[in-house]
Amino acid sequence: MRPVSFAPPGVSSASLGRTALVSRRDFLTLTAAAASILGPGRAAELAARDRLSEADLLAFRPVGNVTILHLTDLHAQLRPIWFREPSINLGVGEMRGQPPHLTGTAFLERFGIAPGSPEAHAFTDRDFVELARRYGRVGGIDRIATLVAAIRAERPGRTILLDGGDAMQGSWVTLQTRGADMVAVLRALGVDAMTAHWEFTYGAERVKEIVDQLGFPFLAGNVVDDEWQEPVFESTAFFELGGVKVAVVGQAFPYTPVSNPRWMIPDWSFGIREERVAQLVAEAREEGAELVVLLSHNGFDVDKKLAARVPGIDVILTGHTHDALPQLVQVGKTLLVGSGSNGKFLARLDLDVRGGEVKEVGFKLIPVFADAIRPHPRMAALIEELRAPFAAELDRVVGRTRGLLYRRGNFQGTWDDLICAALVEQRDAEIALSPGFRWGPSLLPDEPIRMEDVWAQTAITYPQVYRTEMTGAQLKEVLEDVADNIFNPDPYYQGGGDMVRVGGIGFTIDVDQPIGKRITGLTLLKTGEPLEASRRYVVAGWASVAEGVEGPPVWELVARYIEARGEIDPAPAGKVEVVAG
Repeated sequence: MRPVSFAPPGVSSASLGRTALVSRRDFLTLTAAAASILGPGRAAELAARDRLSEADLLAFRPVGNVTILHLTDLHAQLRPIWFREPSINLGVGEMRGQPPHLTGTAFLERFGIAPGSPEAHAFTDRDFVELARRYGRVGGIDRIATLVAAIRAERPGRTILLDGGDAMQGSWVTLQTRGADMVAVLRALGVDAMTAHWEFTYGAERVKEIVDQLGFPFLAGNVVDDEWQEPVFESTAFFELGGVKVAVVGQAFPYTPVSNPRWMIPDWSFGIREERVAQLVAEAREEGAELVVLLSHNGFDVDKKLAARVPGIDVILTGHTHDALPQLVQVGKTLLVGSGSNGKFLARLDLDVRGGEVKEVGFKLIPVFADAIRPHPRMAALIEELRAPFAAELDRVVGRTRGLLYRRGNFQGTWDDLICAALVEQRDAEIALSPGFRWGPSLLPDEPIRMEDVWAQTAITYPQVYRTEMTGAQLKEVLEDVADNIFNPDPYYQGGGDMVRVGGIGFTIDVDQPIGKRITGLTLLKTGEPLEASRRYVVAGWASVAEGVEGPPVWELVARYIEARGEIDPAPAGKVEVVAG
């Protein structure tokens, strides 16, 4: 299947977009300076007239001989969505207060973004509902196809499109087709290489089938078989772009067998494998690569540490932690790109590569404002074709929400409050636990809740809701373990994601404490009494990584809970007090 393409729209010769164009010695200036998606003065002007155009979003001063386009963490969101960025995203250790660990006003001030502007809506949660209604939905693969086709037409023979993984999970259609819908979409989009994470939750045999069907490299140099310690997948792909030999090294999520069921991929080992990355980079240079790109699903903080320890990487395209940054972050000579998630952004990185060195760079993280971009006709038709067998199920309305439903943030989100409340009621439990997933779109107040929306929060291959008993001591141990996974000051011990969501209990978390001391004040909310270490409590949860878990799929319980009420008024299911430096 050939990449979609058509003649790009006319773009004014006026400089509508401020491209970050700097020499190597000025990269640090770039990362400190305020960058604008739309250019000086344009954000305020567009905010005033409440209108964006495709040309505004595409406007860019081309640089050099290589263009890298990057998508990551699509989570199978084919159509435009609402997506609220987090209100809290704490960094610890050296990452405290550093991008991407800034939100709201602090983010706007750091990057010089005007409140109320399209940029403010794209990158922060500030005035989310008001600005969502002003600027419309975001994402949509047919809109991304339009942008990709326009840039390719502008930069023929110089452009590469890379996907950072987590493309094939997050929707009912992709769950039912076991990723086949996204294989078709990525092929049609003309992706040149990808890496992976959630793709592995279809099991080893299905992953092998997907790799054979893609028609482009599936790169995961850090995955080896247990028996022989040999690579399972390709590690590196080479491309000739604008006369430059480019090496793309793939890095799958290193903690897949810990964060997801090990039993689904029993014979493969993962890991950061820093020495292996260094070896692959060196080998790429030996084979004549003038530009080395790490296509990574490590998570931003992990990649920032890796960049400081592994020489020879020019660009790291980060993924997994869903961070959207309007500027590049530089570590030594390595540039890090944060491209967001759920199809909300398309990253464009232009590079002038001469003599094996990057001389100049231009960067723009393009927000995919769906109302401003023409749907690509062939991609739109493909999406409808893929969805058609499931349309009636997807469109079934189960209720309505009075308030904003969102997931993203280090702690409780209203979607997970709803899920936890459903688990407590439907499984007759005292306490509910819901994983701190970062994927899942938002819904605005007074919108219908369709089954598609429920599945967008719950569609995984191990959805069973368990009902068990746990002591107060065991519950504290679980919370401490998850907290250390997120707030360990050493990025190499972080797994990404957010804190487990809770229902029926409250606690205080001090993120700066060591493991075992972060969680205090555990309380059973219905009684107001502290949890007793030895007492057993009835707990319901889902997405257990253990094999053989029994219980109904979580989406059935959530849908039943919503239907019984008709209207949902989001309310906290748990209570979390945060202490942070």
